[in-house]
Amino acid sequence: MSRFLVKSELPYCKGCGHHLIVRNTVKALEAIGMEPLDVVLVTDIGCHGIVDGNFATHTVHGLHGRSVALAAGIAMGLPPEKKVIVYIGDGGATIGLQHILEAARMNVDITVVLHNNMLYGMTGGQPSGLTPTGFRTVLTPQGYPLPHHDIPRLVLDAGAPFAARVIAPGDFADVLRQALEVEGFSLVEVLGICVSYGVKMNPDLRLKELARQAGYEPGVWTGPTRPAFRPARRETTSLLETLAVSQRYSSPLEGRLTLILGGSAGEGVQQAAELLAQAAMSAGLYATKKGSYPVTVGVGFSVAEVVLSRTPIFYHGVSQPDAVIITSADGLANQRERIHPMKGGILWLDESLPVPETGAEVRVRDFRGRAGARNAGLYALLTFLRETGVVPPEAFVKTVQESPLGKHVDLAAL
Repeated sequence: MSRFLVKSELPYCKGCGHHLIVRNTVKALEAIGMEPLDVVLVTDIGCHGIVDGNFATHTVHGLHGRSVALAAGIAMGLPPEKKVIVYIGDGGATIGLQHILEAARMNVDITVVLHNNMLYGMTGGQPSGLTPTGFRTVLTPQGYPLPHHDIPRLVLDAGAPFAARVIAPGDFADVLRQALEVEGFSLVEVLGICVSYGVKMNPDLRLKELARQAGYEPGVWTGPTRPAFRPARRETTSLLETLAVSQRYSSPLEGRLTLILGGSAGEGVQQAAELLAQAAMSAGLYATKKGSYPVTVGVGFSVAEVVLSRTPIFYHGVSQPDAVIITSADGLANQRERIHPMKGGILWLDESLPVPETGAEVRVRDFRGRAGARNAGLYALLTFLRETGVVPPEAFVKTVQESPLGKHVDLAAL
């Protein structure tokens, strides 16, 4: 068994061309002398993606049609000697077509292996954007009426230096090897047939003849060569320098503190939490911030989670918060189920709100009356800092003053 696979039995239907793609990928990687941990395989939803557990490489599994976008971000952060391979199906390729074209236009250093069995094999045999004219599917038993996208041609037009199409079965490891050796973006489309739905709906089909009739011409095509896209880098010595935040204050926090700020949309909750995180970094702490709000954005609740820590934060999760600050009824309604089981910590609550059942210490303060709805979150965070000293209040005030918000809010006066 190859060192690129931790188990040789692949999780595909018997006769599926996906078997061949894996075997040829492994053969190509061996041919160029790669080591498993120098390779990142990125997959998404689809039959192709269930192979993650077989590979001894790094693997990343994402949302349907998003594997190219994930891979592009990974490739931009890796040195050029590493290899990033994308597995994507014909359905995912058309769902994520913009990602593919943008990666080709930018010449991101990834190799996309497109598993084209001309239909959605995992969900029942529906047609995709790569289903050729006349091909029968469960939704088009009389034959698909539209022409398919020509993905290799599209990526070449977008600026890719290499594109190819091969027809399974066969040995196409050399084509994959060529793609992997390209500097920048490369794509290999592997044309196969789904043995569960494609064969059933098209019992007389001959793959090579179908490819000829549909214009699925096999071949290798090249575009102009150019350097792979790599974002500009600058050397930094610390996280504070990376984020352009200089340490001007000091914090007494020794461990980790988790905080939730809950309010209403349009009242600056997210911005206030981000400014707190910046102020904490200026006091020598590590900080992460995560926002939550409805799809409508400007209506309903707005909740921000902030984690402050003396040491690097590798996981943001907030299960039992140390501090909860609620400035509006929307925020209280959204966070009530999290507040109720608290066995400790402190809940700061605007005086306009009813006190919920909780095991936390409750401190009622006048946030909205003192600062108004728009600035209640800022004033609440300043109150939190003045009463806990986790971050010097003057660090928060200075951070606000130096932000675009500083022109409109006199936090020092509050």
